[in-house]
Amino acid sequence: MRTYHCFWLLFWAGQPHQSFLTPLSKRTSGFPEKEMVLVLSGNSRRDLHRSKRSWMWNQFFLLEEYTGTDYQYVGKLHSDQDKGDGSLKYILSGDGAGDLFIINENTGDIQATKRLDREEKPVYILRAQAINRRTGRPVEPESEFIIKIHDINDNEPMFTKDVYNASIPEMSDVGTFVVQVTATDADDPTYGNSAKVVYSILQGQPYFSVESETGIIKTALLNMDRENREQYQVVIQAKDMGGQMGGLSGTTTVNITLTDVNDNPPRFPQSTYQFRAPESMAPNSPVGRIKANDADVDENAEIEYSITEGDGYDMFGITTDKDTQEGIITVKKALDFENKNLYILKVEATNTHVDPRFLYLGPFKDSATVRIQVEDVDEPPVFSRPAYIMEVKEDVPINSVIGTVTAQDPDAAKNPVKYSVDRHTDMDRVFNINSGNGSIFSSKPLDRETLLWHNITVIAAEINNPKQSSRVPVFIKVLDVNDNAPEFVMFYETFVCENAKAEQLIQTLSAVDKDNSYSGHQFSFSLAPEAASSSNFTLQDNRDNTAGIFTRKARYNRHEMSTYFLPVVISDNDYPIQSSTETVTIRVCACDHRGKMLSCNAEALIHPTGLSTGALIAILLCIIILLVTVVLFAALRRQRKKEPLIISKEDIRDNIVSYNDEGGGEEDTQAFDIGTLRNPEAIDDNKLRRDIVPETLFMPRRTATARDNTDVRDFINQRLKENDTDPTAPPYDSLATYAYEGNGSVAESLSSLESVTTDGDQDYDYLSDWGPRFKKLADMYGAMDSDKDS
Repeated sequence: MRTYHCFWLLFWAGQPHQSFLTPLSKRTSGFPEKEMVLVLSGNSRRDLHRSKRSWMWNQFFLLEEYTGTDYQYVGKLHSDQDKGDGSLKYILSGDGAGDLFIINENTGDIQATKRLDREEKPVYILRAQAINRRTGRPVEPESEFIIKIHDINDNEPMFTKDVYNASIPEMSDVGTFVVQVTATDADDPTYGNSAKVVYSILQGQPYFSVESETGIIKTALLNMDRENREQYQVVIQAKDMGGQMGGLSGTTTVNITLTDVNDNPPRFPQSTYQFRAPESMAPNSPVGRIKANDADVDENAEIEYSITEGDGYDMFGITTDKDTQEGIITVKKALDFENKNLYILKVEATNTHVDPRFLYLGPFKDSATVRIQVEDVDEPPVFSRPAYIMEVKEDVPINSVIGTVTAQDPDAAKNPVKYSVDRHTDMDRVFNINSGNGSIFSSKPLDRETLLWHNITVIAAEINNPKQSSRVPVFIKVLDVNDNAPEFVMFYETFVCENAKAEQLIQTLSAVDKDNSYSGHQFSFSLAPEAASSSNFTLQDNRDNTAGIFTRKARYNRHEMSTYFLPVVISDNDYPIQSSTETVTIRVCACDHRGKMLSCNAEALIHPTGLSTGALIAILLCIIILLVTVVLFAALRRQRKKEPLIISKEDIRDNIVSYNDEGGGEEDTQAFDIGTLRNPEAIDDNKLRRDIVPETLFMPRRTATARDNTDVRDFINQRLKENDTDPTAPPYDSLATYAYEGNGSVAESLSSLESVTTDGDQDYDYLSDWGPRFKKLADMYGAMDSDKDS
């Protein structure tokens, strides 16, 4: 059924006039009772008198979401120039004209062709005009009017989020803010209650509540404990029409989590813990773990453990495992079963983060008793010291006791101990040890100058259980005794000029001593008794561990005496006094007036370090001669022909084929002549091979040669065919013997093949004359002969 609006909209056409909007009639059922008509009125431009002003309506109203089958009727345009004879034509333009809104050009009726939605577009602005069909000119000025879409409640409230997540601390007070939810309604908030939303809680009571107008969710129950329940799911409903019957609604879910607070103290699940620890446990090793339970989480459950009292307070410690919140009991010192085998500790667990609001619940700590039983183990022997330092003089007799090490079994059984030296630390076996009492003695002479310290390791092991052993380092220092005589710092070889003057210093001597002198070395120098009176030189001790050699006379003659040997005695001042005799070689040389040496018998002595020009020339000549000799030797060796591999009068082979002839190149005409291949007539058919002598000599068959054939390939093919049919052509069968040991062998040939060809048994007695290397072979063959004789 077509619906009509109850509004009249009048428009006064003509000159511009002041328009007034009359109030709307009272809305009763929501549908118009009368047809809404837009009257287009006006006077002709030629009519200048003033017409009576009419009421003017400029709006149409249309309900959204029309569900009828026909087009929805909007209203009617009408001009006071319309006489009803069809001479006027109504035109509509603007928003949706011709598509969404159509007009009957004859009657001016306006209809909506589609279903309208206010939420998409609430207002449409159109323009209306009446024109003369015949002339096409407007009879009225163009008028603008508005079509408003009236809202209906066709949209339910929508929350801004499908799911809300919120959290609050546990044990919160009633009315604590949790979260605010918001729902929006797409309907017109200015028209009725279609967009007025009211909130209510459908699920989550009695723990939470929601404010109906704001959507704020608050706690509604006191002392909600996270340890009892941590997660809550609350369902909130938003309903329009102010919550009245018939309103539309939407829902959302709010997930609320209670966060933890430290409202639970730690508690040990048992009051006493017992552990066992072997006495061999190393320091800082873990003995066991204990754990106090805390219902809180994260930092509120962090626990710190400590040992508050007990007889093992200084023997054990406890730390906290940050990952598991366990207390790890560790050994601080070495345990000894024989000394103490039971320890009792009191361990306390305390929260590290305490909330003052919950101190009324009691102290946030707990304690437990820990009993640790020390177990006895078979321990290795223990030395009385961690290391031993001993001293011994280097002249100590062999097998003299240097010192003693001591080790005991710490167990109650007190098993006997045996000692030994680790030979990896004493490879030369300089020291030995008494396995029973641990006395260390020397087994070889000692020399401080060779090795000052000897570092050895002594092993102590239980006799009943050698695997239980321990080691200790022993450092033996060799003390010095005066057992080395002083000697020259270097080998002294000097010279004296023939024109030297008397009492002239020619050399200063210095000495060293391998021994160690605590007060410092003091050497004395003197000439040997046999040279003290008859020597041509004197020796002066400078008392500073040096001495000078002086000439006793003036002028020396190198032709009479070219070299003097001066024996010098050097002594030290230690006990016992050690002395040695060293010899100084003095050569007589010719010198200039300034004392510079010119020549003497020992040229190598007086010449400077560099070589003279004559010496360099001589060395170069020697090098050149050596190079020429090498070149000549290489040339002769290349020209020398190599001997055959096997040359012997006992060679029984039929022939010897030598492959060591390298040829002479292109100039070697005897080796091969290519002209023979070019001229077949020049072949000497009667010439036989030089390297093979057949047993049966056949005369070679002569074949006719092609005179006109000068092609090398044809010639070779012809000769190949001839040799294939010639029985006298090589190769020949021959016996190759490889049992020959070489020319000049004393044993000659030991071939087993030749042994078979002998008429009688061989005598191997000569093998005994070849020396010890052939003794085993002589015994083997000699024994065989003796067996045959027997």
